[in-house]
Amino acid sequence: MNPAFWRRWHRWIAFPAAAFLVFAAITGVLVAMNEFFGEEEALREATRTLTSPMKTDSPVGAWQDPIAKALATAGKSAPGAPIDKIQVQFKGQNPTVDLFLGKPGGGEDRRLVFDARTGVLLKTDAYLDKPSINRIHSGEAFGDGGLVVAMLWGTTLAFLTLSGFIIYLTMRRKNATGWRKVFW
Repeated sequence: MNPAFWRRWHRWIAFPAAAFLVFAAITGVLVAMNEFFGEEEALREATRTLTSPMKTDSPVGAWQDPIAKALATAGKSAPGAPIDKIQVQFKGQNPTVDLFLGKPGGGEDRRLVFDARTGVLLKTDAYLDKPSINRIHSGEAFGDGGLVVAMLWGTTLAFLTLSGFIIYLTMRRKNATGWRKVFW
């Protein structure tokens, strides 16, 4: 195809796509900062060199007791609440049991974090399977439509890269030497 075709399409698509590129870049930086400085990363780094006290041949009560204590406390503060998921952190100075509670009619309610040794409720958080900034970056925070738009803008950015490369190849001088061969 001729260079004018590629330049025309590249220009028309690039202008609106720039807004999505800026959005993806800013939220991507925020996701990276959350991964680098976040609470979960701090816990991973603090416990990376530690050995878990729980082993594959540990007695059943060693892992059942923390869960039973957490469930007993949860039964008092949220009686009859559906449990979607249980997550146990054995490693570290403060082992925890996380209960992810659902709503009776379906949906996600909240996350309860308990001390694994005592069963005391340490904190109540929103029930999120991933940080909010990750959901915003991927478009998931805006529902299925947001995910579709994210797939479209990703495809558009790939097309812009390809069309820009084609424009570059068609516009560069054939007889250039040295660095001017690449950066004309």
